[in-house]
Amino acid sequence: MEHHLVWNGSPEIVNLGFFSIRWYGALFALGFFLGLRILNRITSREGIVPAGFDSMLSYVILGTVVGARLGHVFFYEPGVFLSDPVRILKVWEGGLASHGGVIGVIVSVFLWKRKHYDGPVIRLLDYLSVPSTMVGGLIRLGNFFNSEILGRPSDVSWAIVFKRVDELPRHPAMLYESVSYLMIFGFMMWLLERGHHRRFGDGFLTGIFFVFVFLARFLIEFVKEFQIQTEAALPLDLGQILSLPFVGLGVFLLWRSGVFRPKASGTES
Repeated sequence: MEHHLVWNGSPEIVNLGFFSIRWYGALFALGFFLGLRILNRITSREGIVPAGFDSMLSYVILGTVVGARLGHVFFYEPGVFLSDPVRILKVWEGGLASHGGVIGVIVSVFLWKRKHYDGPVIRLLDYLSVPSTMVGGLIRLGNFFNSEILGRPSDVSWAIVFKRVDELPRHPAMLYESVSYLMIFGFMMWLLERGHHRRFGDGFLTGIFFVFVFLARFLIEFVKEFQIQTEAALPLDLGQILSLPFVGLGVFLLWRSGVFRPKASGTES
């Protein structure tokens, strides 16, 4: 264990007894604050400035939390929570599933669009998907401070001992995800800055988001601890099984936007 980094950081930034600020919550809030600023910049540049645009943040935050909570309930522990439905409301006890959070965001954008925007919802999702990768990266960094979303025991040189959990060096799976999502965010910002999204139809950026984010999630799951023990009997864990439909949807959106279509050759005179 001597040659491995030991992490025993507190999940709290400040604790005043009656009030505390936790890294996870602070990074969660920072992600949404920066995400809204980035989204405003993107849509203003693209000529989309619908009335009440800032109100989308409230919809998206609510959709993220509700979707992630219900995703955890129904995907991972349906029996436990349905036997005691009140526990569904106890979000502070932990239990949020990112796949459910993505579904919640999509639903919330549909609901917001009905009142504030006349254009296609897929265009909103295209622009929202870019800062969403950054938000995901910051949330996974918050998981690091909480010593959660752990990897499996490993003797690789960069393994970390999470003292709040046990004495075993482990893959820092949450950091793998954080770095992956931030890299995807950089790639998607590059696509925007170079104008590549204009070469294709609506759904291009959303397709990039689904394919790259959930493919990264699928691969990183190979070194993550099981969320529930019943996953050990499955050929793939639940995180991988739930990621596959999103990857497939992303491929479909990329195909629909024209990514896989050959460029038309010039006509002969």
